[in-house]
Amino acid sequence: MGAPLLELRGVSAHYGRIQSLREVSLRVDEGEIVSIIGANGAGKTTTLMTVCGIVKATAGDVLYRGKSIRDTSPDKLPGMGLCQVPEGRRIFPRLTVAENLEMGAFFRRDADGIKKDMGLVFRLFPVLYERRGQQGGTLSGGEQQMLAIARALMSRPTMLLLDEPSLGLSPLISQHIFRIIKDINEQQGTTILLVEQNANIALSLADRGYVLETGRVVMEDKASALRANPEIRKAYLGG
Repeated sequence: MGAPLLELRGVSAHYGRIQSLREVSLRVDEGEIVSIIGANGAGKTTTLMTVCGIVKATAGDVLYRGKSIRDTSPDKLPGMGLCQVPEGRRIFPRLTVAENLEMGAFFRRDADGIKKDMGLVFRLFPVLYERRGQQGGTLSGGEQQMLAIARALMSRPTMLLLDEPSLGLSPLISQHIFRIIKDINEQQGTTILLVEQNANIALSLADRGYVLETGRVVMEDKASALRANPEIRKAYLGG
């Protein structure tokens, strides 16, 4: 097994005096989809925010391509190929769809490549092409989630961090979003670290998974093995 694309080594983190992560270790290899599941408050979102440097690790290290990014400014990461789609989408509501997408490529200087990638995201998300002149804030929840993912793709990421992409969406729209996520992984080769409250769909999508409880990794395995595990089924899959 080669070096992981992303690795957390014994990472701890705090919100004020509250310890939210406790010696979390995980790895994501190039080309994988890895899911983090757990109850609300388990530390899933904090894990992604610590990878991105929005929450600072108080112990341990975060490595990307074998080099520490623990002290790297969050705004430098998209240029390194590491991009987060945060919980709640956080698009620019007053900018048009096209302008939002252009913001995703703000650090790039390859005009031809940007144009090509704009065409790619419009093929992945045809509704965004139809809405390209519309303000982001007027889109439906599902369309805004598509825009958030598409904006991240405009940075041409090696790795996407996806935080609760189905939050607040209908089951039908969620299934559509997850099909696109699978396509991004399989067709573009984009590595994905996925945090998702719907553990069943998260594990059905993933190659491997980690289970977080109160800021600790309590279990890791192939996603298929976690789905079959009676404890996981009872706690997270409604079985």
